[in-house]
Amino acid sequence: MTTSQKQAAIGSSRGQLGTYLGLMAVLLGMVILFGSLSEYFFSADTFLAIANEIPALLVMAVGMTFVLIIAGIDLSVGSVLALSGAAAANSILQWHWGALPASLLGLVVGLACGALTGWISVAWRLPSFIVSLGMLEAVRGAAYVATDSRTQYVGDAMAGLAVPWLAGISTAFFIAVALVVVAQIVLTKTVFGRYVVGIGTNEEAMRLAGINTNPIRVAVFAATGLLAGLAGLMQSARLEAADPNSGTGIELQVIAAVVIGGTSLMGGRGSVINTFFGVLIIAVLEAGLAQIGVSDPSKRIITGCVIVVAVIIDTLRQKRSAKV
Repeated sequence: MTTSQKQAAIGSSRGQLGTYLGLMAVLLGMVILFGSLSEYFFSADTFLAIANEIPALLVMAVGMTFVLIIAGIDLSVGSVLALSGAAAANSILQWHWGALPASLLGLVVGLACGALTGWISVAWRLPSFIVSLGMLEAVRGAAYVATDSRTQYVGDAMAGLAVPWLAGISTAFFIAVALVVVAQIVLTKTVFGRYVVGIGTNEEAMRLAGINTNPIRVAVFAATGLLAGLAGLMQSARLEAADPNSGTGIELQVIAAVVIGGTSLMGGRGSVINTFFGVLIIAVLEAGLAQIGVSDPSKRIITGCVIVVAVIIDTLRQKRSAKV
């Protein structure tokens, strides 16, 4: 490694550390703020509620991190969540499948939806924004058809993901955290992860180097669909039901968490660990605003402002990096 490469690596490590510390500082500041504004915020019940509510959002944010790093976007994850949950619920209620095969069906449905989004985008060279927007509507419609537009109550048939495993925290939370660790290793320590970053940084250079980027793009979208399917199972297990309206608008929360975590909307840069912090910030913000009595419209205004600020900070960071 040359001296310039070593200096670049050191600078990157310092920048990553600075991002970690910045996100932790924001999270700590929010906890202190809401703790001072609400006498109920500093309680085990509040933090348990946050931990048990974020797994679905977190696993989808993991997939979205990879999508944004390749300079794509997937707006269909909320609809895929609903359809995957509906497929699993139908197989239990109508076909009398067990929880395991029903869960596998839900995962396969999510995988297929993600792979289809990626394949259409790659095969016809269409912007993933447009393709996933169409999939958002089509898959949501399929969820309504699958459930006859009614909530499917499965009871405790899929309760395994929602049952408390340790200190009142659900199994789903530990699965989500494990996925964060695995995804971070894949992104930073594997050839696939390097290819993902390379596609987002300069896809044409990757092609000139003899690397076929199309299968990698499709694989990223397929994995995102698979994780959305897992989120659907987690949601159904927590609510004991599959609702065709489930996940409506959650794609915006997912993208917000990933952007707040520092993943670039332009591609080429991101961290799954940082996305985890972004999810926690979104969850703490929503829980805190709810506890101090902020109305839902006001919560949406505040959350939107946080997203805009995160994008501005990301833009300034990119400009500063370009100057260096």
